[in-house]
Amino acid sequence: MDQSTALLIVDMQQEMANVTASGRQRANPQAEERVAELAAGFRASGLPVVHVMHDDPRPESKFRRDLPSGQPMDCALPAEGEPVFWKTGSSGFTGTGLEAHLREAGIGKLVIAGGVAAFCVNSTARSAANLGFAIQVVEDALIAFDIPARKGGMLDAGQVLEVTLSALHAGFGTVLPASEVLAELQAAATA
Repeated sequence: MDQSTALLIVDMQQEMANVTASGRQRANPQAEERVAELAAGFRASGLPVVHVMHDDPRPESKFRRDLPSGQPMDCALPAEGEPVFWKTGSSGFTGTGLEAHLREAGIGKLVIAGGVAAFCVNSTARSAANLGFAIQVVEDALIAFDIPARKGGMLDAGQVLEVTLSALHAGFGTVLPASEVLAELQAAATA
């Protein structure tokens, strides 16, 4: 990996931990650890880490920057100088300066982690691919919750994650585990 690759952390906000603590079914219980490892690996390699966070305009939302629940989780606290883009919709590219920032920094490849996999991560990854960025989605560094099925009942969190990752892998980029990303960082550092 080189300076044209950035880690993009999506919506790793305290409300994710609150929803998890409420007992909602979730895939990847180790996602926070993987996100922290990826951030540390990118920082140690001198590669950029970029953050996108959700600032929902609805007053009832818990994903607002003016609430404790809207603040970053400990595993994804931005380091000094790391850019943070606040979005009001699903994609990190809509209504933010994210694309301009990435282009100005010469970034052409994004390694994407965060939450929620089927929603904002999915939207951001697809937007990135459509804008011509190469993407890698880190399968075990994603938070995924169960969701209501349109015909009733609930879809299992693991099933939701697998369908989301399969669609991204089939048409938008590469899906891989954090261990492969970290190994690639290590190989680049020793080359």
